[in-house]
Amino acid sequence: MPAITVDDITVLPRVSAPDPATATTRPVLGTVQAPNAYEGEGFPVRRAFAGIKQQYLDPFIHMDQMGEVEYAPGEPKGTDWHPHRGFETVTYILDGIFEHQDSHGGGGVITNGDTQWMTAGSGLLHIERPPESLVISGGLFHGLQLWVNLPSAKKMSPPRYQDIRAGQVALLSSDDGGVLLRVVAGELAGHGGPGVTHTPITLVHATVAPGATLRIPWDPRFNALVYGMSGQGWVGAERAPLHTGTLAVLGDGDAIELGADVHQDARHAAGLEVYLLGGLPIREPVAHYGPFVMNTKQELQQAFEDYQAGRLGTIPN
Repeated sequence: MPAITVDDITVLPRVSAPDPATATTRPVLGTVQAPNAYEGEGFPVRRAFAGIKQQYLDPFIHMDQMGEVEYAPGEPKGTDWHPHRGFETVTYILDGIFEHQDSHGGGGVITNGDTQWMTAGSGLLHIERPPESLVISGGLFHGLQLWVNLPSAKKMSPPRYQDIRAGQVALLSSDDGGVLLRVVAGELAGHGGPGVTHTPITLVHATVAPGATLRIPWDPRFNALVYGMSGQGWVGAERAPLHTGTLAVLGDGDAIELGADVHQDARHAAGLEVYLLGGLPIREPVAHYGPFVMNTKQELQQAFEDYQAGRLGTIPN
């Protein structure tokens, strides 16, 4: 997995494990297995949040795991131009290359460990696709796209684009050196990631070596979700099984605990890859349909009317 790593994890700042005598490990409220689906022009995804009530996801709306898939030449696919309003998309690429362009002037190419952070806000059009070179050659593709809600007061914010390179993320180690932590946004144990957020959140990609355990502090005001991207392991004091496509919803507390199985398959010998995400709940009504996330049905209708009238932007030449 080419997402940014280091040759010697022991040189990184270490995150001290919370004291078990004073910190409360978040319990596992439940786990679900993400169903398979197809997005855009037909690229395979896992719908990570399918079947989870919004009260446990808030402030997040939707997340797709894109791949992990080995494309044959001619197979890589993306999306056509489409609109968004009222939220942010966070696209994190572990393997492969993806292009983004939007009607507000944002865009670029991201690859191993990079993130594209698009604040749709008041509305724009955008397109995501593999570059022509990848379409011709084929190859490995693996990533995540997360939708982060915006509070009503910020839903009509001006669109914004952040191009976050892999080398910008905060790299940390667990206290025993068995886990590499990449902080993409928010804060973990006083270490901040590069993503600038409208809604207070924390996003962390962790690589847990076979047999290693991770115990880290987590803001008690935030919700907590743990998603298995690849490998085999467990989460919580209950040691609930965690593997590719498993989402664990955690309850209240100020610490998260998880670990990797000693034996991993050959393809994922590095261990368990997990995405840790949490945020301050917005606790507002959510009206979500297709590419729009608003607070009321009337606002959804207005978004569709604005899109049809061309008020969300025009496709660039």
